[in-house]
Amino acid sequence: MEKREIELSEYGRKTAALYRSGQADRPLVVLNSYDGDGAAVMEAMRSIDAPECNLLVIGNLNWDHDMTPWYCPPVSENDKPFTGGADAYLELLLGRILPDAASMIKGTPAFTGIAGYSLAGLFALYAMYRCEAFDRAASMSGSLWFPDFREFVFSHEMMKKPGKLYLSVGDTEAKTRNPFMRTVRDNTGIIAGYYKDIGLDVTVELNPGNHFRDAALRTAKGIKAILE
Repeated sequence: MEKREIELSEYGRKTAALYRSGQADRPLVVLNSYDGDGAAVMEAMRSIDAPECNLLVIGNLNWDHDMTPWYCPPVSENDKPFTGGADAYLELLLGRILPDAASMIKGTPAFTGIAGYSLAGLFALYAMYRCEAFDRAASMSGSLWFPDFREFVFSHEMMKKPGKLYLSVGDTEAKTRNPFMRTVRDNTGIIAGYYKDIGLDVTVELNPGNHFRDAALRTAKGIKAILE
């Protein structure tokens, strides 16, 4: 793959890198990243023989704002509030960043997916309820503990039926005293079960370790799952 930087001077501090496939008409996957340009994820994807794709990695996000669907007070001591800017960021992503990336790839994407880790995993699922731009989604160690998100899933319909969904969580992520975050494993399983019940093609995976273990590899596995 060829890496190309996308000029985001009009998008504030955000950065974007497009790993462009040499093949025409390969899928386009959007990955919102907490840090880095996606190089570690690309390396992990190669190590597990993930199918070829165009990978758009957006970084330097206002993480607790851009990736959260609504306001939430701090959930732990010395934490900051989550300020619910997902809709505004999604508008920017769909209106400007994604079209710019799509114009740089070869041919027309076979489909467009969205993927993310932690709060970006939450955002990946939330985006499916707010737009029709994405055909598949992967939420790796997604922050599905986020207050009221499980209820949101049960009471709303996705804008487009996804071809594939992937959810994962670490087997020790729920081992925390935080009353919100310790629901993450249960919520992930319950949401995945609900998706299966309504007829969606969903894969759920339990990975070894806590939230911070093997983030790049877990991300690569999720992207591979929605590409296959």
